[in-house]
Amino acid sequence: MDLNLTEEQTLIVGMVRRFVREEILPLELGLDPDASELPAEEKDRLVALTREMGLYGLGIPPEYGGPEIDLVTQTLIAVEMSQHRAGLYAPCYGAFGGAGLAQLFEATEAQKERYLYPTLKGEKRGFFGLSEPSGGSDPARAIQTRAVREGDDWIINGGKLWISGADKADYGLVFARTDPDRGRNGVTCFIVDADTPGFHVRRIVHTLRAAHYATELSFEDMRVPSANILGKVNGGFAIANDRLTRQRIPYAAGCIGVAIKAQEMALDYVPQRETFGAPLSTRQGIQWMLVDNDIDIRQSLWITLEAASRADQKQPFRKEAAMAKLVATEAGGRVVDRCMQMFGGLGVAKELPFERWFREMRIRRIGEGPSEVQRHVIARELLGASFR
Repeated sequence: MDLNLTEEQTLIVGMVRRFVREEILPLELGLDPDASELPAEEKDRLVALTREMGLYGLGIPPEYGGPEIDLVTQTLIAVEMSQHRAGLYAPCYGAFGGAGLAQLFEATEAQKERYLYPTLKGEKRGFFGLSEPSGGSDPARAIQTRAVREGDDWIINGGKLWISGADKADYGLVFARTDPDRGRNGVTCFIVDADTPGFHVRRIVHTLRAAHYATELSFEDMRVPSANILGKVNGGFAIANDRLTRQRIPYAAGCIGVAIKAQEMALDYVPQRETFGAPLSTRQGIQWMLVDNDIDIRQSLWITLEAASRADQKQPFRKEAAMAKLVATEAGGRVVDRCMQMFGGLGVAKELPFERWFREMRIRRIGEGPSEVQRHVIARELLGASFR
């Protein structure tokens, strides 16, 4: 893999970097430190700018109106987009758009007309309903939500937990067990409208994430037509697994971007701050923190770019994506923690972004599969499919 950026990548990275510096950072000065959304008029203005840049709709296939950009370049963009206060969970406040529920690109034409196209236009919102109270780390085996066929419909009973955005969604992808004897090969994905009788959603307590509620879903004799099955009956796990594997790459990239920004702020600060008559930058302890930060950032970036490169080349990348997610989330947490320490009291004040990054980075070691699951995935890839 060539680690040097192409001329096109250099141009794109520069455009996104300027966008964050000139548009996002000034806006954040007037926002609540925990804000995750912009006023509608500001969001519309920024979307118009990203459209002019030719970068709106990242992750959307070109045939559906997205930019023709490979995953390595999208990863580089994700690193840049996250370098601001809300960058972990609201990179550029959604100004670059996104694919949303990418599984819908494989939907039937009727399903695309009803769900995919309105979502791409911003007319509908969806949620991804996989994790359950019984567990989220091994969703194929933990799923207890059941779907039983009745004529041309399926009756779904059960529930989901820690589902983001379901309280504001128009529909969602719900994974239910349709064959109790087949493990991961007995799960089906259903497209469920939020106004379906028997569908219930409630917000649960705040998590460490800023301005965010997770939700709990419950299904009581919820009737869903067979026409709303995404893919094949008992083929739902493959749909979920593909999404989880691919999503780990931009998820890792966001952590790297925040780490880069934190390190940049520390490098600006320590030569100016004096203790006992000398700048902090002269202290060996501080120097070693900065060195460790740089190592963590570079290691995370190269591993994540390798995963993206393998995906672009249609090579197996499950192990590499798990490594990227594992390394970047843990390293990003270390970098932010060290930078907070260098800033002292300022590091934990809401005037600076460190405390928000610190809280939200902690979640990244759990979201999209916790660190322990990533190690399990990597071990299985190393030892072979027979390993359990």
